[in-house]
Amino acid sequence: MADTLDRETHRLISSDKVEGTTVYNPEGEKLGSIANVMIDKRSGKSEYAVMEFGGLFGLGSDQYPLPWDMLTYDTEVGGYVVNLSKEQLDGAPRYPREQMPAYDDAYGRSVYSHYGLTYPVY
Repeated sequence: MADTLDRETHRLISSDKVEGTTVYNPEGEKLGSIANVMIDKRSGKSEYAVMEFGGLFGLGSDQYPLPWDMLTYDTEVGGYVVNLSKEQLDGAPRYPREQMPAYDDAYGRSVYSHYGLTYPVY
């Protein structure tokens, strides 16, 4: 099994280390954790961090696609920080873990629009 040095450098991190990382709001409250990362096949850029939030031990939790650029890694807390409150997540785009959407351009535009961001064109 690879150790931390094989999966993380000063600037890069392995996707398996991102999954499970806690997401906090600026006040330090835990919002959820990264379930997976959605990467554009052509550009290789991370487009979404899909955060799992709610439920108990993963049961009844929903998946929240967050545009990758909304997250900032904070070494002090050892997780990602996103400028959202738990209340703001109530109306955010989400889906049950078993029903992943198509992640097509229309869906992407709706997610980015919800957060007041411009959907990227590659």
